[in-house]
Amino acid sequence: MNTPEQTHQQDLERLKSLRYMDDDFMSVCLADNFEGVELILRIVLGREDIKVKSVRTQEPLKNLQGRSAVLDVHAVDDADKEFDVEIQRKDAGAGAKRARHNSSLLDAHILKAGDDTEDIPDSYVIFITENDVMKGKQPIYPVERYVTIGENKVLFDDGSHIIYVNGKYRGNDEIGKLMHDFSCTNPDDMNYETLAKKARYFKQDEKGVAAMCKIMEDMRNEAAREAAQKAEQNKAKRTAVHLIKLGKMTLEEIAEATELSLDIVKELESQSMQLA
Repeated sequence: MNTPEQTHQQDLERLKSLRYMDDDFMSVCLADNFEGVELILRIVLGREDIKVKSVRTQEPLKNLQGRSAVLDVHAVDDADKEFDVEIQRKDAGAGAKRARHNSSLLDAHILKAGDDTEDIPDSYVIFITENDVMKGKQPIYPVERYVTIGENKVLFDDGSHIIYVNGKYRGNDEIGKLMHDFSCTNPDDMNYETLAKKARYFKQDEKGVAAMCKIMEDMRNEAAREAAQKAEQNKAKRTAVHLIKLGKMTLEEIAEATELSLDIVKELESQSMQLA
């Protein structure tokens, strides 16, 4: 088992290797960093008129069923258009259904009770992926809905936009330079000072390094808590399955004894019957 000093040294070494392509590091660097978020959105969308008025990182959004997604960066511009910027290092995390889910949550968050749906502002879900998940060797892949009219396709223009950015792209243009910076571990080698100065603060400044090490420590502690909770719940589920098979208690009694929800106990019963 590592001593606190050994763990701290490991954190310092890990910090050196962190990039904007690591979602936790990007979220820290872009928290309240309006200038950095504006830079990313302007380059990805090819627009110079974006003025961000709100930035929140690692923000959970839930639907009515309680299913949630944690947005890496959630921004709103001065026209009330909403942006979700996601980092995906694994191809599996950047699937079409994931993009659809995030887009629907963003729209549900925007529309308030009593609002006219015609007044809903545009929303943008932007996936910056470490690999070229679309495999088209393009820097950017816009995803839009179209209406098929005979042999023609007309833009549906519902204001919902999904964009994939190829993190492997290294062209000699703004998006190529941006993707270089997202994969760069040394702030002094980055093209955009707006991004470099935040990375430099958390990698080289004494206060920034201390703050980042504290964040990594908190993440470890949270992961340990989640692992312990998962282990405890798995144990409770095994106990519940055993009690279900004995058939001496009602499902409500089993739920109370194991501190599991009744829905989970019912699901365990269904699974047990299928395996029987």
